[in-house]
Amino acid sequence: MDDDRWDDWPERWVGTDCDVRAAVSAIPREVKDGFRYDEVPWQRFRHFYGPGEEIPGLLATLVSEDAEPADRALRQLWTSLHHQGNTIAVGALAVPFLLRIAAIARPELRAQTLRLVAEIGRCQHMGDGSREGLLQVAEEPEMIEGSTMCPVDWTIQAARQAVTDDLHLLLPLLSAPDPEVRSVTAYVLAAATDGLSHVSSALQSRLAKEDDAVVQVSLILAIAQLAREHQDEHAPKWARGLWSDPERPPVVRIGAGLAWLCLVTDPAPDELRALLTDPGTRQYDGLLQPVPWLTWIDSTGVGLRSCIDEMLTANTPEAVLDDPWGGGLSAYKRTCTTSYG
Repeated sequence: MDDDRWDDWPERWVGTDCDVRAAVSAIPREVKDGFRYDEVPWQRFRHFYGPGEEIPGLLATLVSEDAEPADRALRQLWTSLHHQGNTIAVGALAVPFLLRIAAIARPELRAQTLRLVAEIGRCQHMGDGSREGLLQVAEEPEMIEGSTMCPVDWTIQAARQAVTDDLHLLLPLLSAPDPEVRSVTAYVLAAATDGLSHVSSALQSRLAKEDDAVVQVSLILAIAQLAREHQDEHAPKWARGLWSDPERPPVVRIGAGLAWLCLVTDPAPDELRALLTDPGTRQYDGLLQPVPWLTWIDSTGVGLRSCIDEMLTANTPEAVLDDPWGGGLSAYKRTCTTSYG
C-alpha cells in the first residue's frame, strides 16, 4: 500500500465503485424482484475463488427444479461467499436475490439459503461465545478482506441494509411451517438496522406462541441482539423476567439467561448461575446446538455449554490468570482466523 492509490484509504473509496454499500443501495427494487442479474455490477468484486460474474449463474441454478444442481449451487455459494467464516463484498450484492430465492426455491433449501444471508451480514464469530461476542454483528473497522482490500464492515453494512430493505419478505417467514426456517429467519432479522420496533414486536409475538425449543431460543437471542446494538434500556429487565420465572420452560429460561448476560456487564446473580450450571441443563446441549448463534461456537455439539462456561468465568480471577491474551482466548482465536482466513 505504498503508492498513491492507497492514500487516505479507505476513506477515498467511500461512495465510489469500490464501495459495495453504494453498489447494493443502487440496485432498484424492480431489478431485484425481476432477478435481472445483468443490471448488477458483479464485475467490480471478486468472490473467494474467482470473479464476481460467476455468482449470478449459481443464483439462477439455485431455483432449479432439479434437486442435484440446486444443491450443488448452494454449496458453491457457501464456499464462494463465506469462506472459513469470513464474508466478502460480492456476497452483499447477492443478498437481495438470496432473500427472494428463499421464498420460491425448494423448501429443503430455504433455511440454508437464509442462513447464508445471515452469515454474509455478520462478523466472523466462530468460537466467540463471550458476553461481548455472542451477539456481535459489526466487524472491527480496520479489518479488511484480502482478495478485494475492502473493509469487511462495509460488506456487513451493505448486507444488513439489504435485509432491512426487504423486511416484507422476511417477517412472514416467522410463521413458516418448518421450525428451522423460523429459527434462521430470526437470525436474519436480528441484523436489521431500521424498523426495529416493528421487527422486535414481530419477534415477541412469535415467541408468545412458539413451542419449538430451538426457535424459542433463537427468537430470544434475536430480540436481545437488536436491543443490545440499539441500546434498548428495557431489554435487560425483559430478559431477567424470563430467566427468573420458574413457570417458564427451561429452554426459555436458559436462552434468556444468555441474553441477559450479553445485555449487561453485571456479574451473574447466584440464581442465574445456579440455573445455567445445574447438571440438568446439560441435557439441552444437543437440543439447542442448531440455534444459529450457538452452532459456530463449538462444532462438536456443545455450543451451549461452551457459551455458559465462557460467560460465567470470563471475569473471574482464575480466568484472567489462565488467559495470556487478556481479552479472552476465543477473542484471540477470532482475530487470528479473521486476519488470516
